[in-house]
Amino acid sequence: INPLIFLHRSLLSLVRGLDYVLVHQRWIFVCLFLLPLSVVFDVYYYVRAWLIFKMCSAPKLHDQRVRDIQRQVREWKKEGSKSFMCTGRPGWLTVSLRVGKYKKTHKNIMINMMDILEVDTKRQVVRVEPLANMGQVTALLNSIGWTLPVLPELDDLTVGGLVMGTGIESSSHIYGLFQHICVAFELVLADGSLVRCTEDENSDLFHAVPWSCGTLGFLVAAEIKIIPAKAWVKLRYEPVRGLENICKRFTEASQNKQNAFVEGLQYSLDSAVIMTGTMTDHAEPNKVNRIGLHFKPWFFKHVESYLSGDYTGVEYIPLRQYYHRHTRSIFWELQDIIPFGNNPVFRWLFGWMVPPKISLLKLTQGETIRRLYEQHHVVQDMLIPMKHLQAAIMQFHQEISVYPLWLCPFLLQPGRGMVHPKGQQEELYVDIGSYGEPRVKHFEAKASTRRLEKFVRDVHGFQMLYADVYMDREEFWEMFDGRLYHRLREELGCKEAFPEVYDKICKSARH
Repeated sequence: INPLIFLHRSLLSLVRGLDYVLVHQRWIFVCLFLLPLSVVFDVYYYVRAWLIFKMCSAPKLHDQRVRDIQRQVREWKKEGSKSFMCTGRPGWLTVSLRVGKYKKTHKNIMINMMDILEVDTKRQVVRVEPLANMGQVTALLNSIGWTLPVLPELDDLTVGGLVMGTGIESSSHIYGLFQHICVAFELVLADGSLVRCTEDENSDLFHAVPWSCGTLGFLVAAEIKIIPAKAWVKLRYEPVRGLENICKRFTEASQNKQNAFVEGLQYSLDSAVIMTGTMTDHAEPNKVNRIGLHFKPWFFKHVESYLSGDYTGVEYIPLRQYYHRHTRSIFWELQDIIPFGNNPVFRWLFGWMVPPKISLLKLTQGETIRRLYEQHHVVQDMLIPMKHLQAAIMQFHQEISVYPLWLCPFLLQPGRGMVHPKGQQEELYVDIGSYGEPRVKHFEAKASTRRLEKFVRDVHGFQMLYADVYMDREEFWEMFDGRLYHRLREELGCKEAFPEVYDKICKSARH
């Protein structure tokens, strides 16, 4: 046999073998390579953030970094503005499962801004750069007795992503979405100028920035409200049966402002556990559960035990561990990647390395896994008026039947931006988070998602833009209010500088 043909066949067999392992036995690669690498990433970023804050070098370097961004934008203008601009951060580093192809065709503006700049306890605000993440923010704020009113769960979610996209937490029924706790944004615009916008200063821009996905300017800093933190969350678990009963009980809990935290995990069409919590400085020692310890069961599995045992319970959880309760298992996505990840032996021996970084999972997933995920996996968050919760759950059940479902209530405030209630009054909404493998026989990614999107539009709901969006342009702007957004794009010269938000995130749009 010709040696070259033999070598070619051998290489093909090796590639196919690697492909099979990456798709069908992905846990081998994740456990051997990605988990250790994730630990190195975390240690590096934690030490870096701590040193920079302690040395107080961040504010001085911040101004220099802003000037560098302005320089890059002005150079783009001098070169003739030949293509749209976007941030130079690689697509695989974001938490969204989507990897935008536009990074390869647009002018990449390098933005290396990941620091906490200042904690002002008198004004009760923290000023941060866009790439500071939630793990970093909680580590610092909790250590000095403060916290964010709305602190989304996953450690790797960045301030920039939560401002330009959106963010939610189980305290949102009181405080609203992440954008509603922001008091100021600083942006470099398409002409290279630096502007600060607040409710009173450049007010239109302040309202238009959330959900704009970086298509109005480059965020370089944000000021966010902070509130005093307490050491513990007193959490009450209540199993509930029957869909009508679940919706009624969940709505009541969400309307009760005595509850600092409200969350529901729905394990089937007619069974759920509703959790309500309050912050406290004192814990009953025999009811303490440090759920963040590496050997503890994954939180959603722990919650399910109240359902299978059919009993209510009360626990005291350290505040920071409560905030990141879904981080270790990436909600429940990790069970599909490491099927034995919740096994006590694995947790004791290797749980301290969990979870693998989402960015590394994306970087190494390859085209085959990406296609499989797209066709056989759902990651969606739909924001629905609370009054339509029962109909929405039925719709999710019929179209995709993914469980558990994450139920998180939030108060949607009136405003002029892309997302607000239909009237001029604040309204209670719920985020229905669906993450996993559909169990319905007729699931087809595009058709099923489009039917869900239509239902959401019909009830004046919204789809989070980190996920796959199959709407056409007309449907998209039927869901979102683009009046202020489009006017500012015209006024600020964005139409030549940045793609429209639809073209940046939609599945049917060209990248």
